Amino acid sequence: MPVLPAILPLLIANNGFSYLAAGLLVTAYNVTSSFTQPVIGWLSDSKGFTVNVSISLFISAIFVALMGITQNYSLIMLFAICAALGHACFHPAALSMVSRLCTSANRGRITSYFVVGGNFGYAIGPVIAGVLVWWLGLPGLLLLIFPAIIMVFSLRHLLPGGMTSACEVHTAPVFATGEVPSKKPFVILMIASILRAWAVFAAMTFLPMYLVMQGYTLVTATTIVTLMLLCGVGGQVVGGQISDRIGRKEFMVFALICAIPAFYLFLVSSGLVAICTILLFGFFLWSTFAVAVAMSHELLPQNVGLASGIMLGFAIGFGGLGVAVNGIIADHYSLATALGTIPIPLVGAIFLMLCLPYPWKLVKRWYPGTSGA
Repeated sequence: MPVLPAILPLLIANNGFSYLAAGLLVTAYNVTSSFTQPVIGWLSDSKGFTVNVSISLFISAIFVALMGITQNYSLIMLFAICAALGHACFHPAALSMVSRLCTSANRGRITSYFVVGGNFGYAIGPVIAGVLVWWLGLPGLLLLIFPAIIMVFSLRHLLPGGMTSACEVHTAPVFATGEVPSKKPFVILMIASILRAWAVFAAMTFLPMYLVMQGYTLVTATTIVTLMLLCGVGGQVVGGQISDRIGRKEFMVFALICAIPAFYLFLVSSGLVAICTILLFGFFLWSTFAVAVAMSHELLPQNVGLASGIMLGFAIGFGGLGVAVNGIIADHYSLATALGTIPIPLVGAIFLMLCLPYPWKLVKRWYPGTSGA
C-alpha cells in the first residue's frame, strides 16, 4: 500500500501526470480499500466468501508491479483499484485467523503482533520501492513480485489447511451468559476508532509542516515524525500486553487520556522537551489501535471478518476524511490553531469509551459492583 505514494514523483516526471491525476491514484486506492473491506468481511462471515491471504497478497503485488510498465493513466488507475481489492481481501481473512489463534488471555498481545507487522510494512515499503525505481526506474517495481511469490509458498506450506481452518475458534463473548448480544457496543467502538484515526492522520499530516515553521529542517522534522511512529509501534505491543492484564477498556481510556496532555506539552515547549512529549503522544495514541481491534473481535465474535473490515477499512477511511476539517481551520486561522484542535476528537473518543457497554476488568476487581458501561 505505501509503495504508491512513494512512486508518485516518478509517475509525474516520467508520464507527465498532473498533481491532481497523481493524487487521484492514491485516493482511488484508499477509497477502494477502505470501503470494500467491510463488504468483504460481511461476505466472509455470512456467505463463506474468503480469499486466501496468500492469493490476496499476490494480487496486490502483481498490480502494484504492473504500474511500473505502462504509461497509460487509465491502466494505472485500474491497476491501483485492483491492488486495493487485493488489500481489502487480506485484512478480513488474516484477522479472522488471528482471532482464531487468540484466547481472551492473549488477544491483545497476539493482535498487536499482527498490527505491528503491518506497521513495519508501511515503514519499509517506500524505502524498498524508492531503491528499486532509483536503480531500475519504474519497471523495477516488477521485482516486488518475487517476495510476494516467496510468501505465497511460505503461507501455503505453513497453513496447508487454509486460513479459515487453521485452528479452532477461541473467541469467547465478553458479556455474561444470558445477555443478548447487541451491535450497539461495536458501533460505539467504531465511532471512537474513527475519532482516534482522525487525530492520528491529522498529526501525521500537519506535524512536519509545523516543525519546519518552528525552525527545524525538513529532514529533522520528518525524522521526528518517524520516531513518533516508531514509538507508536512499541506502544502497540506494550498496549496489547497490558490490556490483557488490566482490561481493554481500562487501557483504552488511560492511553487516550495520557495522549492529550502529552500533545499540549509539545505545543507549549521546545527543544528536547518538545521532542520527548511528541514521542510520548505517539506512544500512547498508537497503543490503542491493536487493543481496539481486539475489542471489536470480542464484541462481534460471530462476525470477526466484518469487524476487521470495519476497523481496518471503514473506520480508518472515515478518520482520514476528518483531516480536511483541520485543513480548513489552518486555512482560516493558523496551522498552530489546527494542531491545537487535534485532541478534540480524542476527548470524544474518551467519552465514548467510558460509555461503551464493555466489561471493566481491573476496575471491577477493585469495585465488584461496577457495571460494564
